[in-house]
Amino acid sequence: MTHINVLDPSASPLDYYGYELRRYREAAGLTQKQLGAIINYTGSLVGQIETARKLPTEAFSERADAALGTGGLLTRLLGLVLRSQLPAWFQQVAELEARATEICTFHTHMVHGLLQTEAYARAVLGARGQSKLDDRTTVRLGRQRILKKDEPPVLWAILGEAALRQEVGGPEVMRAQLAHLLSYEDDRLVNIQVLPFAVGVHAGLQGSFNLYRFASDPSIVYTEGYGQGHPTANPDTVKSCSLDYAHLQAAALSIKDSAALILRTMEECYAEQQLSPDGRPLA
Repeated sequence: MTHINVLDPSASPLDYYGYELRRYREAAGLTQKQLGAIINYTGSLVGQIETARKLPTEAFSERADAALGTGGLLTRLLGLVLRSQLPAWFQQVAELEARATEICTFHTHMVHGLLQTEAYARAVLGARGQSKLDDRTTVRLGRQRILKKDEPPVLWAILGEAALRQEVGGPEVMRAQLAHLLSYEDDRLVNIQVLPFAVGVHAGLQGSFNLYRFASDPSIVYTEGYGQGHPTANPDTVKSCSLDYAHLQAAALSIKDSAALILRTMEECYAEQQLSPDGRPLA
Protein backbone atom coordinates (compact mmCIF):
# COMPACT_ATOMS: atom_id res chain seq x y z
CA MET A 1 0.00 0.00 0.00
CA THR A 2 1.35 3.40 -0.99
CA HIS A 3 1.61 5.98 1.81
CA ILE A 4 0.82 9.55 0.85
CA ASN A 5 4.06 10.87 2.37
CA VAL A 6 6.19 8.65 0.15
CA LEU A 7 4.08 8.74 -3.00
CA ASP A 8 6.46 8.78 -5.95
CA PRO A 9 4.90 10.56 -8.96
CA SER A 10 7.32 8.79 -11.29
CA ALA A 11 6.31 5.31 -10.12
CA SER A 12 3.29 4.99 -12.40
CA PRO A 13 0.65 7.09 -14.17
CA LEU A 14 -1.72 6.32 -11.27
CA ASP A 15 0.82 7.60 -8.72
CA TYR A 16 1.38 10.72 -10.81
CA TYR A 17 -2.37 11.35 -10.96
CA GLY A 18 -2.65 10.98 -7.17
CA TYR A 19 0.33 13.25 -6.62
CA GLU A 20 -1.14 16.00 -8.83
CA LEU A 21 -4.58 15.68 -7.24
CA ARG A 22 -3.08 16.12 -3.79
CA ARG A 23 -0.88 19.03 -4.93
CA TYR A 24 -3.83 20.94 -6.42
CA ARG A 25 -6.08 20.17 -3.44
CA GLU A 26 -3.54 21.45 -0.95
CA ALA A 27 -2.87 24.53 -3.08
CA ALA A 28 -6.60 25.26 -2.89
CA GLY A 29 -6.47 24.96 0.91
CA LEU A 30 -8.96 22.08 1.01
CA THR A 31 -9.01 18.91 3.06
CA GLN A 32 -9.91 15.63 1.41
CA LYS A 33 -13.31 15.76 3.06
CA GLN A 34 -13.93 19.33 1.87
CA LEU A 35 -12.98 18.52 -1.72
CA GLY A 36 -15.17 15.43 -1.57
CA ALA A 37 -18.13 17.50 -0.44
CA ILE A 38 -17.63 19.95 -3.31
CA ILE A 39 -17.45 17.28 -6.01
CA ASN A 40 -20.02 14.94 -4.39
CA TYR A 41 -17.65 12.15 -3.39
CA THR A 42 -16.47 10.97 0.03
CA GLY A 43 -13.26 12.30 1.51
CA SER A 44 -12.21 8.68 1.89
CA LEU A 45 -12.42 8.15 -1.88
CA VAL A 46 -10.39 11.30 -2.51
CA GLY A 47 -7.76 9.92 -0.15
CA GLN A 48 -7.72 6.52 -1.85
CA ILE A 49 -7.19 8.13 -5.24
CA GLU A 50 -4.48 10.43 -3.89
CA THR A 51 -2.61 7.40 -2.54
CA ALA A 52 -2.99 5.36 -5.74
CA ARG A 53 -5.23 2.79 -4.06
CA LYS A 54 -8.30 3.53 -6.18
CA LEU A 55 -8.75 4.31 -9.85
CA PRO A 56 -10.30 7.68 -10.74
CA THR A 57 -13.24 7.80 -13.13
CA GLU A 58 -14.02 10.29 -15.85
CA ALA A 59 -16.75 11.92 -13.77
CA PHE A 60 -14.44 12.28 -10.77
CA SER A 61 -11.67 13.76 -12.92
CA GLU A 62 -13.94 16.29 -14.59
CA ARG A 63 -15.44 17.43 -11.29
CA ALA A 64 -12.05 17.66 -9.59
CA ASP A 65 -10.65 19.64 -12.52
CA ALA A 66 -13.52 22.11 -12.28
CA ALA A 67 -13.28 22.45 -8.50
CA LEU A 68 -9.51 22.84 -8.38
CA GLY A 69 -8.99 24.90 -11.53
CA THR A 70 -6.47 22.49 -13.03
CA GLY A 71 -7.17 23.45 -16.62
CA GLY A 72 -8.31 19.89 -17.36
CA LEU A 73 -5.06 18.22 -16.28
CA LEU A 74 -6.63 15.31 -14.42
CA THR A 75 -9.02 14.49 -17.25
CA ARG A 76 -6.12 14.53 -19.70
CA LEU A 77 -4.13 12.20 -17.45
CA LEU A 78 -7.02 9.78 -17.07
CA GLY A 79 -6.53 8.02 -20.40
CA LEU A 80 -2.91 7.28 -19.57
CA VAL A 81 -3.86 6.10 -16.09
CA LEU A 82 -6.54 3.71 -17.29
CA ARG A 83 -4.42 2.35 -20.12
CA SER A 84 -1.62 1.58 -17.65
CA GLN A 85 -4.02 -0.60 -15.64
CA LEU A 86 -4.82 -2.92 -18.52
CA PRO A 87 -3.16 -6.35 -18.59
CA ALA A 88 0.34 -5.97 -20.04
CA TRP A 89 -0.53 -8.05 -23.08
CA PHE A 90 -3.53 -5.80 -23.86
CA GLN A 91 -1.91 -2.40 -23.38
CA GLN A 92 -0.60 -2.41 -26.95
CA VAL A 93 -4.15 -2.90 -28.22
CA ALA A 94 -5.39 0.11 -26.25
CA GLU A 95 -2.59 2.15 -27.79
CA LEU A 96 -3.60 0.96 -31.26
CA GLU A 97 -7.19 1.98 -30.54
CA ALA A 98 -6.04 5.40 -29.36
CA ARG A 99 -3.92 6.04 -32.49
CA ALA A 100 -6.13 4.50 -35.16
CA THR A 101 -8.09 6.59 -37.64
CA GLU A 102 -10.30 3.60 -38.48
CA ILE A 103 -11.14 0.51 -36.43
CA CYS A 104 -12.84 -2.52 -37.97
CA THR A 105 -14.03 -5.20 -35.53
CA PHE A 106 -15.72 -8.56 -35.96
CA HIS A 107 -17.05 -10.42 -32.92
CA THR A 108 -19.14 -13.55 -33.13
CA HIS A 109 -20.66 -13.89 -29.66
CA MET A 110 -20.02 -10.73 -27.62
CA VAL A 111 -20.41 -6.97 -27.98
CA HIS A 112 -17.03 -5.31 -28.53
CA GLY A 113 -15.54 -3.52 -25.50
CA LEU A 114 -15.77 -0.09 -27.17
CA LEU A 115 -19.56 -0.50 -27.34
CA GLN A 116 -20.30 -2.16 -23.99
CA THR A 117 -22.46 -0.58 -21.31
CA GLU A 118 -21.17 -0.52 -17.75
CA ALA A 119 -23.51 -3.29 -16.61
CA TYR A 120 -22.67 -5.50 -19.59
CA ALA A 121 -18.94 -4.96 -19.06
CA ARG A 122 -19.27 -5.83 -15.36
CA ALA A 123 -21.08 -9.04 -16.23
CA VAL A 124 -18.47 -10.05 -18.79
CA LEU A 125 -15.52 -9.25 -16.53
CA GLY A 126 -17.22 -10.73 -13.47
CA ALA A 127 -17.44 -14.11 -15.16
CA ARG A 128 -13.73 -14.54 -14.43
CA GLY A 129 -13.89 -13.42 -10.81
CA GLN A 130 -15.03 -10.53 -8.64
CA SER A 131 -11.57 -9.32 -7.56
CA LYS A 132 -11.19 -5.57 -8.21
CA LEU A 133 -14.24 -5.72 -10.46
CA ASP A 134 -15.01 -2.00 -10.03
CA ASP A 135 -11.53 -1.02 -11.18
CA ARG A 136 -11.48 -3.52 -14.05
CA THR A 137 -14.83 -2.20 -15.26
CA THR A 138 -13.59 1.39 -15.03
CA VAL A 139 -10.54 0.47 -17.09
CA ARG A 140 -12.59 -1.21 -19.79
CA LEU A 141 -15.02 1.69 -20.07
CA GLY A 142 -12.06 4.07 -20.15
CA ARG A 143 -11.13 2.72 -23.59
CA GLN A 144 -14.35 4.23 -24.92
CA ARG A 145 -12.97 7.74 -24.37
CA ILE A 146 -11.42 7.54 -27.84
CA LEU A 147 -14.92 7.83 -29.31
CA LYS A 148 -15.25 11.28 -27.69
CA LYS A 149 -11.98 12.74 -28.94
CA ASP A 150 -11.97 15.88 -31.08
CA GLU A 151 -11.03 13.64 -34.01
CA PRO A 152 -12.37 10.18 -33.10
CA PRO A 153 -11.70 7.12 -35.23
CA VAL A 154 -14.30 5.72 -37.57
CA LEU A 155 -15.56 2.50 -35.99
CA TRP A 156 -17.00 -0.35 -38.03
CA ALA A 157 -18.37 -3.13 -35.83
CA ILE A 158 -19.80 -6.37 -37.19
CA LEU A 159 -21.56 -8.49 -34.57
CA GLY A 160 -22.65 -12.06 -35.05
CA GLU A 161 -26.36 -12.48 -34.28
CA ALA A 162 -25.30 -14.69 -31.38
CA ALA A 163 -23.93 -11.58 -29.65
CA LEU A 164 -27.49 -10.22 -29.51
CA ARG A 165 -28.96 -13.44 -28.15
CA GLN A 166 -26.24 -14.58 -25.72
CA GLU A 167 -27.78 -13.35 -22.48
CA VAL A 168 -25.08 -11.56 -20.49
CA GLY A 169 -26.03 -10.26 -17.05
CA GLY A 170 -29.74 -10.91 -17.42
CA PRO A 171 -32.60 -9.46 -19.48
CA GLU A 172 -32.35 -5.90 -18.11
CA VAL A 173 -28.63 -5.70 -18.85
CA MET A 174 -29.17 -7.04 -22.37
CA ARG A 175 -32.08 -4.69 -23.02
CA ALA A 176 -29.96 -1.71 -22.02
CA GLN A 177 -27.01 -3.01 -24.06
CA LEU A 178 -29.05 -3.41 -27.22
CA ALA A 179 -30.60 0.01 -26.67
CA HIS A 180 -27.08 1.39 -26.42
CA LEU A 181 -26.22 -0.15 -29.78
CA LEU A 182 -29.33 1.41 -31.29
CA SER A 183 -28.26 4.83 -30.03
CA TYR A 184 -25.51 4.82 -32.68
CA GLU A 185 -27.86 4.22 -35.63
CA ASP A 186 -27.49 7.77 -36.97
CA ASP A 187 -23.85 8.23 -35.96
CA ARG A 188 -21.73 8.29 -39.11
CA LEU A 189 -18.56 7.52 -37.14
CA VAL A 190 -19.89 4.43 -35.34
CA ASN A 191 -21.31 1.89 -37.75
CA ILE A 192 -22.87 -1.32 -36.44
CA GLN A 193 -23.83 -4.25 -38.65
CA VAL A 194 -25.20 -7.64 -37.66
CA LEU A 195 -24.19 -10.86 -39.37
CA PRO A 196 -27.39 -12.93 -39.15
CA PHE A 197 -27.54 -16.68 -38.57
CA ALA A 198 -29.18 -17.04 -41.98
CA VAL A 199 -25.88 -16.18 -43.72
CA GLY A 200 -24.54 -19.62 -42.91
CA VAL A 201 -20.91 -20.11 -43.95
CA HIS A 202 -19.01 -16.81 -43.95
CA ALA A 203 -15.51 -15.33 -44.09
CA GLY A 204 -15.23 -14.99 -40.31
CA LEU A 205 -15.57 -18.62 -39.32
CA GLN A 206 -11.98 -18.70 -38.09
CA GLY A 207 -12.91 -16.31 -35.30
CA SER A 208 -13.10 -12.71 -34.16
CA PHE A 209 -10.50 -10.16 -35.20
CA ASN A 210 -9.81 -6.42 -35.28
CA LEU A 211 -8.24 -4.36 -38.02
CA TYR A 212 -6.60 -1.01 -37.19
CA ARG A 213 -5.82 1.58 -39.85
CA PHE A 214 -3.68 4.69 -39.31
CA ALA A 215 -3.01 7.99 -41.03
CA SER A 216 0.58 7.15 -41.96
CA ASP A 217 1.55 3.81 -40.39
CA PRO A 218 0.88 0.31 -41.79
CA SER A 219 -2.41 -1.32 -40.84
CA ILE A 220 -2.39 -3.91 -38.05
CA VAL A 221 -4.50 -7.02 -37.54
CA TYR A 222 -5.19 -8.14 -33.99
CA THR A 223 -6.47 -11.51 -32.84
CA GLU A 224 -6.80 -12.77 -29.30
CA GLY A 225 -6.28 -16.04 -27.46
CA TYR A 226 -6.53 -17.01 -23.80
CA GLY A 227 -4.68 -14.31 -21.90
CA GLN A 228 -2.64 -13.12 -24.85
CA GLY A 229 -3.00 -10.97 -27.95
CA HIS A 230 -1.51 -11.36 -31.40
CA PRO A 231 -1.00 -8.09 -33.31
CA THR A 232 0.69 -8.25 -36.69
CA ALA A 233 1.53 -5.84 -39.50
CA ASN A 234 2.50 -8.64 -41.89
CA PRO A 235 1.31 -7.32 -45.30
CA ASP A 236 -0.06 -10.70 -46.44
CA THR A 237 -2.01 -11.17 -43.21
CA VAL A 238 -3.38 -7.62 -43.33
CA LYS A 239 -4.39 -8.03 -46.97
CA SER A 240 -6.11 -11.36 -46.28
CA CYS A 241 -7.99 -10.07 -43.21
CA SER A 242 -8.98 -6.87 -45.01
CA LEU A 243 -10.51 -8.98 -47.78
CA ASP A 244 -12.28 -11.16 -45.23
CA TYR A 245 -13.66 -8.05 -43.55
CA ALA A 246 -14.94 -6.69 -46.86
CA HIS A 247 -16.77 -9.99 -47.46
CA LEU A 248 -18.20 -9.90 -43.93
CA GLN A 249 -19.51 -6.37 -44.51
CA ALA A 250 -21.11 -7.51 -47.76
CA ALA A 251 -22.73 -10.51 -46.07
CA ALA A 252 -23.93 -8.59 -43.00
CA LEU A 253 -27.18 -6.68 -42.85
CA SER A 254 -27.11 -3.00 -43.72
CA ILE A 255 -26.83 -0.55 -40.84
CA LYS A 256 -30.56 0.17 -41.06
CA ASP A 257 -31.58 -3.48 -41.26
CA SER A 258 -29.13 -4.32 -38.47
CA ALA A 259 -30.83 -1.76 -36.23
CA ALA A 260 -34.19 -3.32 -37.07
CA LEU A 261 -32.91 -6.78 -36.07
CA ILE A 262 -31.41 -5.42 -32.85
CA LEU A 263 -34.75 -3.79 -31.98
CA ARG A 264 -36.68 -6.95 -32.86
CA THR A 265 -34.36 -9.07 -30.71
CA MET A 266 -34.71 -6.61 -27.85
CA GLU A 267 -38.50 -6.84 -28.02
CA GLU A 268 -38.67 -10.60 -28.51
CA CYS A 269 -36.00 -11.71 -26.03
CA TYR A 270 -35.62 -8.94 -23.49
CA ALA A 271 -38.93 -7.11 -23.30
CA GLU A 272 -39.73 -5.54 -19.95
CA GLN A 273 -41.76 -8.03 -17.94
CA GLN A 274 -45.24 -6.93 -16.94
CA LEU A 275 -46.02 -7.54 -13.28
CA SER A 276 -49.34 -8.09 -11.52
CA PRO A 277 -50.30 -5.88 -8.56
CA ASP A 278 -48.79 -8.47 -6.20
CA GLY A 279 -45.48 -8.37 -8.06
CA ARG A 280 -45.80 -11.63 -9.96
CA PRO A 281 -44.88 -11.86 -13.67
CA LEU A 282 -47.87 -11.80 -15.99
CA ALA A 283 -48.09 -14.50 -18.64
